[in-house]
Amino acid sequence: MHEKLKVVETVEQLRACYPVMRELRPHLQSEEEFVARVTRMNAQGYRILAAWEDNEVVALAGYRLEENLVYGRFLYVDDLVAGEKTRGQGWGARLLERLTVYADQAECAKLVLDTGLANARAQRFYFREGLMTGAMRFGKFLKAGAA
Repeated sequence: MHEKLKVVETVEQLRACYPVMRELRPHLQSEEEFVARVTRMNAQGYRILAAWEDNEVVALAGYRLEENLVYGRFLYVDDLVAGEKTRGQGWGARLLERLTVYADQAECAKLVLDTGLANARAQRFYFREGLMTGAMRFGKFLKAGAA
């Protein structure tokens, strides 16, 4: 079995990520929409670290380096998901570990991610991985998001 973690760099690699990302983001209606959105997000610093096993993406993490007045420089994890077939095999922990090293190398003060309040399974995982709750995020939908 051949496995590795690598940053997605090509459209072909991005297309290989779509089935796993769709498990986390079922509102993504097509591979084309996913590729177009990620391509736009890349211009804002978004990247995907994918876990590959036998030439197939089995888990991934979408992330970006950011800076604000609350945290200073930080790494934000937009997406973290292991495919249903490989869930429970440690991929999430390996991705978080790699992102933590990357954040340290980038001199980030913090690694930050959000999860739904009802997502107890993910919360247990994050606590096990040493992440702690630090805030409650509020938001509202705007007309532009309704399309």
